[in-house]
Parts: sequence; C-alpha cells; structure tokens
Amino acid sequence: MNWLDTLSQDTIDAAPAAVREALQEMQKAIRSLELKNEKLAYELAYLKRIRFGRTSETLNSEQRPLFEDDLDGDIHALESEQTPTERPAARRLRAGRQALPAHLERIEVRHEPDSCTCPHCKTGLTKIGEDVSEQLDVEPSRFFVIRHIRPQYACRQCETVTAAPVAPAVIDGGLATSGLLAWVAVGKYLDHLPLYRLEQIAARSGVNLSRSTMSEWVGRMGVALHPLADRLTERIRQGTVLHADETPVQQLDPGAGKTRRGYLWTYRSNDLDRGPPMVVFDYQTSRSGQHALRFLEGWTGALMVDDYGGYKALFGESVTELACLAHARRKFFDLHAQGGHPVAEEALARIAKLYAIEEAARHLDIQARGELRAQSSRPELDALQGWLIRQRLKTAQGSALAKAIDYTLKRWPALIRYAQSGNLPIDNNPVENAIRPIALGKKNWLFAGSERAAKRAAAIQSLFATAKLNGIEPAAWLKDTLEKLPIWPNSRIDELLPLRENAQAVSN
Repeated sequence: MNWLDTLSQDTIDAAPAAVREALQEMQKAIRSLELKNEKLAYELAYLKRIRFGRTSETLNSEQRPLFEDDLDGDIHALESEQTPTERPAARRLRAGRQALPAHLERIEVRHEPDSCTCPHCKTGLTKIGEDVSEQLDVEPSRFFVIRHIRPQYACRQCETVTAAPVAPAVIDGGLATSGLLAWVAVGKYLDHLPLYRLEQIAARSGVNLSRSTMSEWVGRMGVALHPLADRLTERIRQGTVLHADETPVQQLDPGAGKTRRGYLWTYRSNDLDRGPPMVVFDYQTSRSGQHALRFLEGWTGALMVDDYGGYKALFGESVTELACLAHARRKFFDLHAQGGHPVAEEALARIAKLYAIEEAARHLDIQARGELRAQSSRPELDALQGWLIRQRLKTAQGSALAKAIDYTLKRWPALIRYAQSGNLPIDNNPVENAIRPIALGKKNWLFAGSERAAKRAAAIQSLFATAKLNGIEPAAWLKDTLEKLPIWPNSRIDELLPLRENAQAVSN
C-alpha cells in the first residue's frame, strides 16, 4: 500500500482542485508502476523457471534433487565399504525385483556342484529341483567381418563359368553392410552423436571409420530413404485431424561464414483417430506461414496449432482451427509459479477437471468419448468461460492475469471445439512430444551443415520418430529396410514404412 491509499476520500475532496488533479495523476502513475512491476516480476519468475527450474507443469509434484542419483550411489558405496558386522540390517523394499524383458536372448550357464556324492555318507545325490536366477548383461558395439565366398563352377564342354550373383545393395560394392549403415544412422539421428564421436567409438575396437566415409554413407542413405519419407508425407495427409508446430534449428551458411536460423515444421497424426501414429518433419529456411500452406495445400480437416500467426491463412472453409488447451493452461501456470496467485490456481484446478475427463475417456471409442464430453466437458467449459469473464471484469488492464485471461477468451471458440466430437484432441502435446528429442539433439550437433543436410535429417528423423511411435525398434527396421530397398517394387512401398501394421513383418 502506498501513502496515497491512506488518504480518506473526504480529505481528497476537501483539497483544492489543482491538488485533487495532481493526486489523481499520481495515483494513475503509481498504479501504472505497480502493473509494470508485476509484469516484470512475472517475466523474471518465468525466465528463472525456464533457465533453472523444472520444466514440468504439474502442480504439487515433488522435485527430485539435481544430484539425487549421485547421492544414492554414494550411499550404496559407503555400505559396500563397511564390514559385514558394521552394516545395518537391510530393509527389503519390495517382494522381488522386476522381471527382465522376455524378448531378450537367454544364455544358460549351468553350475553343477563339485561332487554328486553326499559329503557325509558318500551316497549318490538325487536332483530334486533347480534354483534359477537371472542377471542382465550387455555386449558393446561388436564389429565383425562378413566374408562373402562365391564358388565359381566351370562347364568344360561349354567353356562357361557360373557363380552366385552379387546381391544389390544401397551402396554397390560398399564396405558397410546394412547393419553398419543402420548403426551409423541411429547414432547420428537418434542418439545425436556427431560422426567424430562414432569414429572414436569404432576406434576403441580397432576399427578405422573416418568421418568422411560415414558422411558419404549418410548421404547415400538419405537418397535411398527419400521415397519412404515422401510416402509417409502422403499418408499423414490422408488424416482428417493433424497437429502442427515448428521449432528453430541452426543451419551453416558457408558463404557468410556463420549460421542462420531455419525451422523444422512438424506435423503429427491424431492419436484419437483410427490408424497408426505418424510424424513428419519438414525443414524450411524460414518461419513463413507459406511453408505450412504449401505442405497442406489441398488438405481438408481440423488442424491443432498454437496462436502463431503463420497458420491463420490456412483456416477457412476447408481447414478448421483447433486451439491447444495446454497453451492456455501454461499462461496461468507461469503466473501461479511466480508466487501462488489464487486466481491462477483456481483456473488450473478448473482446467484439471477437463483433463480428468479426458483421462477417463482414454480407452473409450470415438462415439463413447463424444457422449462423455457432451455430458461432462461442455458444462465444465461453460462454467470456466463464465468464471473467466467475471474475473476479467475485476482485473486491471495490462496485468499478467489479464493477459492470461484475454489469451484464453480470444481463442475460446477454437479451444472448446474438441468437446463437440469424440475424435478431436484437447491439446497440441503429441506434436510437442515429437519435437522434444530434436530439441535435445540440437545441444549436441548444434547446427546442420547445409540445407540439403537439414532436409535429409528431417526425412530420416521422420521415419525414426514414426517407428518409435509404432513400437518398432528403429535400428532393426532400418537394417531390414536397407536390405530390401534395392529390389523392392514401388507399388508395395507402404509395406516398408515403419508402421505398426508392418511391425510383425519386421520382427520376423
């Protein structure tokens, strides 16, 4: 409270007109400074949370200490250093450890006693059972050489020579098998390891794999896989509901001697629709909305996006806008994280009810989900809108709360559109989750070497990300695909896509 607030209205009214006018101007100036201070405090709290805090937006969740894993390791190390008599009785936290994955190869090692004769009476022992325990082991990258031996047979009468033909390959006469090519691609695009690190890994096994050689392999793989990426784009455009988002990436600009900003436009299928999940990354050199227009040219359906203006030209008769409730929620969460704002906390609680309904509808079919939304979500949305309007009337213009409410009300028709059916998504989280590995990888590879390299990376990342969404192991899929591609008919290209409908063929 400032000193002007301590003045009674009678005192102000009794003051001369010039004094009253000056007091009113001072009150306006103070209020403006208070709003400005609130805005700066909100921005500072937001930046601190993004830079130093947790990124999860869950309320009242426990934050694991940054080095808790190291502390656990220290505790167990100290216990190991103690003598058996010094160690406290260990508490058993659970009845048994988690079973090891059933799909892993089992190598049996039988441990027979030194003698099958009773040490006391010297009678022969009889087997009554077995004690079986399992341990998990790993074998680091193992390089080996495949020798292809093709015997040559001659016909003395015809004077001809016959031998088995050389199988076609993605890289004819190349040093690498499809397994090694897959290892390089997975290391570069999934594990985000620069080629010089893969070079070092191979060197530890006494294998010389130069970066220039691996770069050549990656380029040739990109060309071979490009038709699959194009077909994946065609398949994702067959859906009637899509998610879209974009993230910046750096691209080397050799002519200027520095990097420039490009954008990875991302399109994700709708998990609430029937069919396998898919994601497509489309690299472009700018954030212009023309790229989204070009990608979705002729497409009809509902598009889930954030409030970026580049998508606005898409919406009309053929494309319906869906707004992300998670983005609206984030405005209130940032305000609440600043210092426990009560109105923001109430908004979060109301939005949490909508997500609880979605969780209850997770395993329902489209019709049942639509009925549940009509019965439960729509009344909650109506109540939320009325409450937001009432709060806005009591909120000062320009405050952080006003901006959060205005953002939500401005997008209200697009925000509530999901509740009008059973197959529309509530938020844009699926596409943000698809982008997250790319964001992590950027910290390792920093930038793409060229526009062609960035487009190649986008195509391969699209196939890998789609494989993961469909529960297909990317390395196994790529190895199998690279072996089949050279002689595979284009009319059956869908069979090579990393979709769950093809997962059984890959596993076999």
